[in-house]
Amino acid sequence: MDRRSELADFLRTRRARMTPDAAGLPADGRVRRVPGLRRDEVARLAGVSTEYYTRLEQGRAGTPSPEVVSSLGRALQLDLAEREHLADLLARPAPARRTSASPRRVRPGLHQMLQTLDHVPAFVLGRCTDVLATNRLARAVLTDFDALPASQRNLARYYLLDPDARDQVCDWDRVAAETVAVLRLDAGRYPHDRRIAELVGELTVRSPEFTTWWNDHRVLRRTHGAKSYRHPIVGDLHFSYESLQPPGDPDQTLCVYNVEPGSATAESLRLLSSWSVSGAAASGAAADVK
Repeated sequence: MDRRSELADFLRTRRARMTPDAAGLPADGRVRRVPGLRRDEVARLAGVSTEYYTRLEQGRAGTPSPEVVSSLGRALQLDLAEREHLADLLARPAPARRTSASPRRVRPGLHQMLQTLDHVPAFVLGRCTDVLATNRLARAVLTDFDALPASQRNLARYYLLDPDARDQVCDWDRVAAETVAVLRLDAGRYPHDRRIAELVGELTVRSPEFTTWWNDHRVLRRTHGAKSYRHPIVGDLHFSYESLQPPGDPDQTLCVYNVEPGSATAESLRLLSSWSVSGAAASGAAADVK
């Protein structure tokens, strides 16, 4: 990633979505040739000079103070994830040392936790939405990531490139776009990560929608929300998910798909769990016969 162009595009897209009314600015009668706020208006709201903001947007202002970054966040009405992303893009560049393309490992305790959560889908994501570990119901509801080559166990790759995902994920456009936003947040934090670069390249070539969503410069840190799936065996499934960062593993996220006790989804998961256990047992018996 070219941090200068990333910073310029991010700031331009954020000020383009703002209106003078939303920013609390009075009408000045000037004709606006582009949508959103002008550079001088953002500079005024942030308490910096127009010249300084222009150099900042062009990546020529060095590393600004935390106070300036905070002021820009307020001026552009950035949410928490956007403020994190802005700070990442404005941070002093680290040496361009490309990291390994190998997915990270999950510690044994997290693996045990996934198996303990056997009544709901649960999985662990790593950097760039790599799927590092799953429990049985997560593989049954989404896809069997364990059956894929390690390099292909990735949530963004599944949502955008797996044909089954479009049929099984309710509100696919929203879910896929949000996953791209999660990936962009990681890309801003780890600009030299080889794994992220390879994934972005693959999605750019193979997904018709990816480039449009990527160029929106939207960023998102997933914390909680709702997900729905159309399962081919048990029908519609509705979850409220929670995403938690395990202590000591800042690049990993534990995702748990909770269900309402006694709900239709809870009953469907019970049936799906029984089906997956019997299917696994049958496969094992067939392998023993061979």
